Amino acid sequence: MIDLRLLREDPDLVRASQTARGDDPHLVDQVLDADARRRSALTEFETLRAEQKSLGKLVAKAQGDEKHALLTRGKHLAEQVKALQSDAEAAETVATELSRKISNIVEDGVPVGGEDDYVVLKHVGERPAFDFPVRDHLELGEGLAAIDTERGAKVSGARFYYLTGIGARLELALLNAAVDKALSAGFTPVITPTLVKPEIMAGTGFLGAHADEVYHLPADDLYLVGTSEVALAGYHSGEILDLSNGPKRYAGWSACYRREAGSYGKDTRGIIRVHQFHKVEAFSWTTVEDAADEHRRILGWEEEMLALAELPYRVIDTAAGDLGSSAARKFDCEAWLPSQERYLELTSTSNCTTFQARRLGVRERTADGSMRAVATLNGTLATTRWIVALLENHQRADGSVRVPEGLRPYLGGLEVLEPVR
Repeated sequence: MIDLRLLREDPDLVRASQTARGDDPHLVDQVLDADARRRSALTEFETLRAEQKSLGKLVAKAQGDEKHALLTRGKHLAEQVKALQSDAEAAETVATELSRKISNIVEDGVPVGGEDDYVVLKHVGERPAFDFPVRDHLELGEGLAAIDTERGAKVSGARFYYLTGIGARLELALLNAAVDKALSAGFTPVITPTLVKPEIMAGTGFLGAHADEVYHLPADDLYLVGTSEVALAGYHSGEILDLSNGPKRYAGWSACYRREAGSYGKDTRGIIRVHQFHKVEAFSWTTVEDAADEHRRILGWEEEMLALAELPYRVIDTAAGDLGSSAARKFDCEAWLPSQERYLELTSTSNCTTFQARRLGVRERTADGSMRAVATLNGTLATTRWIVALLENHQRADGSVRVPEGLRPYLGGLEVLEPVR
């Protein structure tokens, strides 16, 4: 939720942000109108309440006709006060509901536009050159007896799969390497719940425009998370944090669930776009002043993980129209996918500034004793999808796959994944 004081003081900034995202800038004026009606009703309410109190003292001293007139006036004032209080509450409800529809204010420098208007910040590593026909990750995974989508579909439906044998070991290797990376950077590892309450899901901004991508269990009124970011954001909800010693950092390991609504026919082969996967997510609570630097630090740790996996990749600055509602800025790392000759997103890191913390009531006490919202940031350190890029970039002519040196300790020293004959 955006800062209402910012919206009052600099509405043009919020309108510009809405326009850059392709969202409705007129929401700003609707919120301001409701907020003005609320404040006007409250001002009049306080004035009449003061008169009501003064009248009560006069009634106690009055007699006869004077007392009757004062009581009549008091009854009329009570009705007005009650009506004004109701008006103020109604206006506040409208202002709150409308303000929740306004996305986070995009940072200066974020590219304007939609999905295809990102800016490439850099390329890292060389794309592999093969002198043999390139296999895609599913063909390689089936040859290694690592991926089984047929039985996944038989048991659970389309876009489900089994990771078997070396496939299961490879996912665990990636996720354990991510946890080690997080530990070395000062993160606390956390196994998070994968079912959360509606107020937590809404607080992180996932029940807005993309609510149809979230699984809901109506009988329990709980939501399945699409990332441990949701549970980690809720971890400190309603609390006052002490950030005097630096950011609070957590690395959440969880299963993740996404309906992938509206993506039919896109990346349906294999395990690129699926309904269930595992992920280690970095999540930081920090001060507003430190948020941009923490964002760059998380991006750096993501790049260190990609280097460990020896994957060629590029870093992009995501355009405003492709940001989630909570993100003020987002950097993606996309690995080269040889079978499709394109880049595939493996990690993203978002600076959500105070947007989520305001919704979830997470604050810090400043040096002067005042309270203010903190900033939240998140970023992917490893996920199931990485297997796609690993298999394809490190494949060999006979269908075997070279194991990057950084992952070998997590696979018992294994150097090559051999096809099952």
